Amino acid sequence: MFSIKSKVLLAVVLISGYAHSQEVVNKPYYNYQTKEYQSKKSVFVNSLLKKMTLDEKLGQLNLPGAGDITTGQAQSSDIAKKIQEGKVGGLFNIKGVENIREVQKIAVEKSRLKIPLLFGMDVIHGYETNFPIPLGLASSFDTQLVQQSARIAANEASASGINWTFSPMVDISRDPRWGRVAEGAGEDPYLGSEMAKAMVFGYQGKDLSLNNTIMACVKHFALYGAPEAGRDYNTVDMSHIRMYNEYFPPYKAAVDAGVGSVMASFNEVDGIPATGNKWLMTEVLRNQWKFKGFVVTDYTGINEMIDHGMGDLQQVSALAMNAGVDMDMVGEGFLTTLKKSVQEGKVNIKQIDLAVKRILEAKYDLGLFEDPYKYCDANRTKNEVYSQANRDIARNIAAQSMVLMKNTNEILPLKSQKNIAVIGPLADNAENMPGTWSVAAKHKDAISLLAGLKKTFGNSVNFTYAKGSNIDYDATFEQNAAMFGKNTYRDSRSKEEMLKEAVEVANKADVILLAIGETAEMSGESSSRTNISIPQAQKDLLKELKKTGKPIVLVLFAGRAMEINEESELADAILNVWFPGSEAGLAISDVLFGKVNPSAKLPMTFPRSVGQVPIFYNHKNTGRPLSQSSTEKCQFDKFRSNYLDECNTPLYPFGYGLSYTQFAYNNLNVSSKNLKGNQTLKVSVELKNSGKYDGAEIVQLYIRDMVGSNTRPVKELKGFQKIFLKAGEAKTVTFNVTPEDLKFYDNNLKYDWESGEFEIFVGGDSQKTVSQKITWNK
Repeated sequence: MFSIKSKVLLAVVLISGYAHSQEVVNKPYYNYQTKEYQSKKSVFVNSLLKKMTLDEKLGQLNLPGAGDITTGQAQSSDIAKKIQEGKVGGLFNIKGVENIREVQKIAVEKSRLKIPLLFGMDVIHGYETNFPIPLGLASSFDTQLVQQSARIAANEASASGINWTFSPMVDISRDPRWGRVAEGAGEDPYLGSEMAKAMVFGYQGKDLSLNNTIMACVKHFALYGAPEAGRDYNTVDMSHIRMYNEYFPPYKAAVDAGVGSVMASFNEVDGIPATGNKWLMTEVLRNQWKFKGFVVTDYTGINEMIDHGMGDLQQVSALAMNAGVDMDMVGEGFLTTLKKSVQEGKVNIKQIDLAVKRILEAKYDLGLFEDPYKYCDANRTKNEVYSQANRDIARNIAAQSMVLMKNTNEILPLKSQKNIAVIGPLADNAENMPGTWSVAAKHKDAISLLAGLKKTFGNSVNFTYAKGSNIDYDATFEQNAAMFGKNTYRDSRSKEEMLKEAVEVANKADVILLAIGETAEMSGESSSRTNISIPQAQKDLLKELKKTGKPIVLVLFAGRAMEINEESELADAILNVWFPGSEAGLAISDVLFGKVNPSAKLPMTFPRSVGQVPIFYNHKNTGRPLSQSSTEKCQFDKFRSNYLDECNTPLYPFGYGLSYTQFAYNNLNVSSKNLKGNQTLKVSVELKNSGKYDGAEIVQLYIRDMVGSNTRPVKELKGFQKIFLKAGEAKTVTFNVTPEDLKFYDNNLKYDWESGEFEIFVGGDSQKTVSQKITWNK
């Protein structure tokens, strides 16, 4: 087995040629803009603004989709006419330097004021080189790896003409029915904040004017991850205290990291759609958080306020503008109605000027006025996109994102097996490996599990394959889960024929690798599910294979936390690979055979039943909590907060993840049990690798505020460290805790900490910890 340290050294070798592009950034972009720069930008933008007609100003606020523009057609397209007339501020979902150069040329050579366009794309978890879905990236608990993935994505996208990405998505969600959990970092505000910063730093680097950085767009502001019933686009309603303490932190972290733009969410907040919510867009974002960039709607977000019941197109467009929204994606409400609203006194021209100024400032920061073609270098496209070096890094990051959930009798890593059955509808499906929102990925070039195994081992291991089942018995459901070119290759054979073939293949093998779960588009936007279990066709396959008596390693593909009680009982081992990206099969092979020792942890709680949802570790106690003993025994107690038919505890808790080795936590120490004022508490624990393999453990620090003016969660993540240890090695791991880690928003939305008793927890997941109580007074 190669050690984690060896893998890190390998990654360093692979990225040595990236120089600045791979530099770890830990300070906001805006801190690097001098007063001289700001003054020069202000003079330029204000001068340009004075030359603009109202129609040209409204044009800068218009963001249409590129449609079917291809090279040679831009000049004759309808969008070309609008660009020439100054009615377009940017385009999205157009790809390729030739196409982009041709369109940009219209803007800077044929329009009156020659203002360059922004070019955006949903670069969510990689460009052509595709990394694990964001939920998988968050499982790594490794901010440097996540930042590296965003840096490579920015490098590739910018080499293809893109200068703006609609990422990161930082919506906190505790409801796995909501399909877009795949795009976020899970349930925890602290982990979500760390991932948000890492992504922003990766995309934007230290200098947006460089041609290998792109502007990030944090989304969806705000609260989009908490829709009623887990149904996408649905109503969100929560208290301000919950907003500020649990859902706002990742957005604010992105703003503090200098994110260049923010995208409004579809849902309502306090009864007003976010796109038209002035409290949200101006009071919170601008006044409280001091955001300096621009706000863009989501796709037709302004128009959709009509169905929310906020008025006609003119009314909702004015509502959005007055709220503080700067750019209209696709709907063209700004373009077609704001002039009339200005004439009628419903919108102040100063508000429009402010929005235009923000758009122009972003273009200035990107260096587009200096060189509008700076992202149109065909040589960069040829040499820097989907390179072998990038794919090697993607392979490593994917391996670091896989969560080992079960490993009975240490069946993994696989060792001397010569005959391995590879079975399941996802075992040989390249197109689904990149996962949802992989817009620019080369889906058919992705490496399936079967292909990865064969590429790694050649003829030294006999891999035999059977599909075993379709994704689902229902052909319509399967068709709905096969969008955007991600074919499921539905088999026309009967259930009996497919199961028979699978059993025959399994009976000749030493071990079964069973690849089941969700397809890529069973999660993501507009992919909410009421049933978050594995489809019955695949469950029946597992049951049939269990009868063979062969050991079963379940390779789980998922875009959400799933209900996998039955699978957890029947499988001998479970490796949750999420959707690993371009190099999926190679990365899975690395983990299955021990080239990489898994270290990832769950960023989202796995429920025992969908009826427990929403379920999350950092909940609050009730006045009638279930006793610790009854909780552990899954014992029902009348008149206590529990279920008649299910345990309170999850199947797998937040922060959970196994390794091929074992780690022991001992000797938790605190520097003082009584602290005062702005002292720093040093928390240390002895971590020992007590197993036989080298490996890494993600050590997690949690805090509980025992008594507060407001009820406080039973536990809150406040720190984590990824620690590598050789077999038998021990190390003292230290965390520094300050009063900043104790702060929360009270009922008056005052952000501060309160004197009292606190419990400090350290461990390998949110449930399995050692703890110590302290007192801390102001």
